[in-house]
Amino acid sequence: MTQAVLSREGRFRADDGKEIFYRCWAPPEPRAVILLAHGLAEHSGRYAGFADFLVAAGIAVYAPDHPGHGRSAGMRGHIAHFSEFTGAILQLAEIARQEHPARPLVLFGHSMGGLIAADLLLQQQSAFVAAVLTGAAIQSPQRPSRIALSINKLLSAIAPRSGVLRLNASGISRDPQVVSDYENDPLVYRGKATSGFVAAMIAAMRRVIENAASIRLPILIMHGGVDSLTAVAGSKLLYDTVGSRDKNLVIYEDLYHEILNEPERKKVMGDILQWLDSRLKPLLPNRKEP
Repeated sequence: MTQAVLSREGRFRADDGKEIFYRCWAPPEPRAVILLAHGLAEHSGRYAGFADFLVAAGIAVYAPDHPGHGRSAGMRGHIAHFSEFTGAILQLAEIARQEHPARPLVLFGHSMGGLIAADLLLQQQSAFVAAVLTGAAIQSPQRPSRIALSINKLLSAIAPRSGVLRLNASGISRDPQVVSDYENDPLVYRGKATSGFVAAMIAAMRRVIENAASIRLPILIMHGGVDSLTAVAGSKLLYDTVGSRDKNLVIYEDLYHEILNEPERKKVMGDILQWLDSRLKPLLPNRKEP
């Protein structure tokens, strides 16, 4: 039976004083909670359809706009440290835990959010019962040369706020309406990410791969097979490297970057829910059927 969606917005102060905006979608009595980390340049509101799907299955969703994104404070396209992202997620996790005590927490991350989630698992995986990563930014599809890396390292030291990287919106989905909505969304940042931002991401990518063996919770890794924005090879490498006994890798052969916004989105969401159900069921108290 479809459950009513209780949708609301909130704000909290990050440890560095920035105001962080977040959205929450929840059924009246959720059986689990997902903390959702969105990708570079976008915002949590783009996941409303996915959240509605999860709410109908009895799962609440809490999703921040990362610092410098959407309605949160911070310079667009720039961070000084990757911990700005992971710290905000942990603060939101505490809010979710207070509002839904004893409910299992699942970590979800897409694209850069997948990298954020993986980096967070290196620090606090005990806070979560499982993780789902889609199109995770573990590797760039075009491996930068040593010269390019050296130049960005120099720029990040002397001019960390200089713009160096802009996403190509045509690569997000095969659905032209999704691309049009993205390009005309006032909360999507269409400028360049800074050299400091890129340096922080590169450092996080290295940190995740070097320490992924310490990740041991159940994890589902998914990727579009023709993703031009993040490398499929990165998800494969992460799958091979994580120490989890319960790990699954799903590659959708013909899909672009945003597998939740492709024409096959219903199948993708159904696959995620089926995987989640099998991991959540043992953690939940038995309920008598009406």
